[in-house]
Amino acid sequence: MSDDAKTLIRCAEEADAAVIARVHLASRSATMPYLPPQTRSPEQVTRWVRDVVLKQGRTWVAVRDGEISGYASLDGDMLEHLYLRPDIRRQGIGTLLLDEVRRHSPDGLSLHVFQQNTDARAFYARHGFTVLDTDVGARNMENLPDMTLRWTPKAAR
Repeated sequence: MSDDAKTLIRCAEEADAAVIARVHLASRSATMPYLPPQTRSPEQVTRWVRDVVLKQGRTWVAVRDGEISGYASLDGDMLEHLYLRPDIRRQGIGTLLLDEVRRHSPDGLSLHVFQQNTDARAFYARHGFTVLDTDVGARNMENLPDMTLRWTPKAAR
């Protein structure tokens, strides 16, 4: 059985909020060391996931060996979040989550990524995303330069 066969993508539930928050915090800490220090407690992040992320859009989780290993959140055609546990990166789980989100975005998908996040930029480039614009950091709470990426399915081009 391949690694992908052991990973299930399902809709997130309110009961997943604490685990999603842990994934979110661990991923940002491990993959984006340039971010300002986290000022919110794990409980505050869990409340944000439960009350904002899970209610504003559609969110999916990747479950491997009975544990949530990542999540993706879509609001309209904007991919708001795609985070993985740091210990399971580069195993195809991000691609499985992105594929699920793209299935729900038949006209295409946009996202914002920090310019410094070269790993994420490379991941999205491999999956056909192109740069729409760049910004000096005025549109994110971290005030860091970012860019908007866009994927358009071949059928919609």
